[in-house]
Amino acid sequence: MNTPQDKAFLGVVSSVTGRRWIGPGLVEDRASEAMAQSTGLPAPLCRTLVRRGVAPEDAETFLAPTLRDLLPDPRSLKDMEPAAARFLAALNKRERIAVFADYDVDGGTSAALLLSWLRDMGHRATLYVPDRIDEGYGPNDDAMAALAVDHDLIVCVDCGTLSHGPIAVAVGADVVVLDHHLGGETLPEALAVVNPNRQDETGDLAHLCAAAVVFLMLVEVNRQMKVAGQKGPDLMALLDLVALATVADVAPLVGVNRALVRQGLTVMARRQRIGLTALADVAGMDQAPTSYHLGFLLGPRVNAGGRIGKADLGARLLATDNPQEASDMAARLDELNTERREVETQVRDLAMVQAEDRGFDAPLVWAAGEGWHPGVVGIVASRLKEATNRPAIVIGLDGDEGKGSGRSVSGIDLGAVIQRVAAEGLLIKGGGHKMAAGLTVARDKLDSAMARISELLAKQGAGDIGPADLRLDGILMPGAASVELIEQIEKAGPFGAGAPAPRFGFPDCQILFAKQVGANHLKVTFGDGLGARIDAISFGAMDGPMGPMLMKHNGARFHLAGRLEVNTWQGRRSPQLRLEDAAPA
Repeated sequence: MNTPQDKAFLGVVSSVTGRRWIGPGLVEDRASEAMAQSTGLPAPLCRTLVRRGVAPEDAETFLAPTLRDLLPDPRSLKDMEPAAARFLAALNKRERIAVFADYDVDGGTSAALLLSWLRDMGHRATLYVPDRIDEGYGPNDDAMAALAVDHDLIVCVDCGTLSHGPIAVAVGADVVVLDHHLGGETLPEALAVVNPNRQDETGDLAHLCAAAVVFLMLVEVNRQMKVAGQKGPDLMALLDLVALATVADVAPLVGVNRALVRQGLTVMARRQRIGLTALADVAGMDQAPTSYHLGFLLGPRVNAGGRIGKADLGARLLATDNPQEASDMAARLDELNTERREVETQVRDLAMVQAEDRGFDAPLVWAAGEGWHPGVVGIVASRLKEATNRPAIVIGLDGDEGKGSGRSVSGIDLGAVIQRVAAEGLLIKGGGHKMAAGLTVARDKLDSAMARISELLAKQGAGDIGPADLRLDGILMPGAASVELIEQIEKAGPFGAGAPAPRFGFPDCQILFAKQVGANHLKVTFGDGLGARIDAISFGAMDGPMGPMLMKHNGARFHLAGRLEVNTWQGRRSPQLRLEDAAPA
């Protein structure tokens, strides 16, 4: 009879953070060994490829994804041809174009794609980004009616699929929607709605973010121009924006998204986009960009304007061609990001206490508070989700209403549930996609709405999810963790949502040095007792049990688990473990 210990990797049934470690099974081990023998690739890289479902004969092409092989025909998306044709006609006739964008990274990069492309063609467009607090998400009646008075074409990016009313009042202007949020049973009366998550789409491209949809439209525009004997701008130079959006919007890094991000990182490394270069400098980026930098350094700063500052600041930075303007806006976004972190900490602490009082075992973990800033509720919902491994919603109450944001866990479709509860009348409005959603709720319907959402999530199994197991890709010893090995493993990337970086276990390690750094982080040096050693960093470790335990190790030995990365310091590159978990050896 099997016991939990039989399945636990390195015998870790309950780690310092309460997780069971799960390693590769016998079938994976044999497949990895066979791939290493047939391809000559390092065993740790083969383990990563096998975990991704890559066959030995496909390893070479997987490690070098190209847009030539993976980019879909834009015309496979419904309404793409008329959308591109109308956009091109507006350019050729020098019509007045407005870009209505969401206030997050995906919306800002989508807008910057269009503004940059048009500028390269000698045409300017109006940018409109709604204020998160005063106007909320997506097109609204007043803004669309006003834009229609002064513009011939309004392009809604990263929003608009559910905006039937606001699009209807845009009298006198054509409206094109380029979006990726879940569509309803009917579409708004726009000239075109291009969205891989329309209900009448196949779903083959459901993993695209809005910026990728915008990029595909520009591919189609360039194709139509070529047919007409015209030449369009270099689209490859725009891929840095698509990569930033794909990672920051937590789109799964699979299929064409891998190629978009891989190529986009290469473009970004050239530092040719003035706004991104200025932002990278204020963020202290001193090495070639990776998906980590996009998700944790650049993305939050672009988002900061829409969260607690001027909503259009991020989009304007990404689109600007003025160095001084870029420098000023990047500095302001950096300041706003610092303010955002302070506000987030206050709300997170209150939300965590409230959610814990309700119980972390329910299908939905949620919290609502008076005056909680709408700009940070989504981030706090992410923190609750990570802490509980449950879908989470956090709501800021103001007057008779509350505006909230939700984040889900793998396998649970939160967006569909929010959309259904809105259709049932328990929410004023709501929508999103599988992993993230937004909502507005009347104060007097708050409890009943959350109860209904919880009930529907329970039907998807959200209440049955246990503590997240920690999946490991194998064992490594400190002496084997070299910069060369890490660079080889990174060829299986980029890593992120839907394609996590491989995680390795380091068995029976000796803690040689442990020190708290910053407010709550931990710096560790560990070795195998035979002379080999490696540095590790664990962010936020002092807020949980792992930091204090490793600080007071008293000579005890530990199994350590985490992801390898290359650390660059004063020009020197060395292997480093991003430490995630530990267990007594």
